[in-house]
Amino acid sequence: MTTTETSREEAVTARRTVVAQRSRTARPSARPGAAAQVRVAVYAEDLILQTGVVQQLRQRPEVELLSEAEAAGADVSLLVVDALTEAVAENLRRLRLATSGRIGLVVGQFEAGGLQTIVECGVAAVLRRSEADQDRLVHLITALANGEGVMPGDLLGELLDRIGLLQRTMLDGRGLTLSTLTAREAEMLRLVAEGFDTSEIATKTSYSERTVKNVLHEIITRLGLRNRAHAVGYAMRRGLI
Repeated sequence: MTTTETSREEAVTARRTVVAQRSRTARPSARPGAAAQVRVAVYAEDLILQTGVVQQLRQRPEVELLSEAEAAGADVSLLVVDALTEAVAENLRRLRLATSGRIGLVVGQFEAGGLQTIVECGVAAVLRRSEADQDRLVHLITALANGEGVMPGDLLGELLDRIGLLQRTMLDGRGLTLSTLTAREAEMLRLVAEGFDTSEIATKTSYSERTVKNVLHEIITRLGLRNRAHAVGYAMRRGLI
């Protein structure tokens, strides 16, 4: 091989090396079209509890963990506790007022009587700490972000029993049903009926777009309807809006 051919071969090899290095360094960190991360704020009674949950979630690409300064903008707020005490309930109430996101509870011991408390405090998902592995934590978070709820089977059964009791003892005797809308729900459905989209409803009601979506989803789910148009028709036929 001549000197000229050797130099040309070395130049080609050098170019290939540079291209390969650039390809590795320019590789995107996420796949195009990947789902947006859920912004999560983790709260706990002590540093050990918080560190354990944070370490599990830090490994998952579905989750973006927020700092204390960013916590007010969380999509999901996760409170980790040993038991549902009055102090914990008060923290949940404060959390409900401080953030527009949805609230999940990871709890060590949960007494049956605490169900009413967590409902009143706005908790939409509960996971027992003994079951709180990485996958279940992420499932709880993504379900909350999608406007869904998560609850252990025994608690769900108790909740349904309570709703049935409420229907029988308080509503039926007064001619009321669980299909009655709250003032906020009726207002949002009226705006949907007038042709406003989610962002416009959020502006007019001073709620976030996520809150608007969650409220409308709750109406549709609770009443067993198909979509927003079905919900508007249902409400208008019954004089609810």
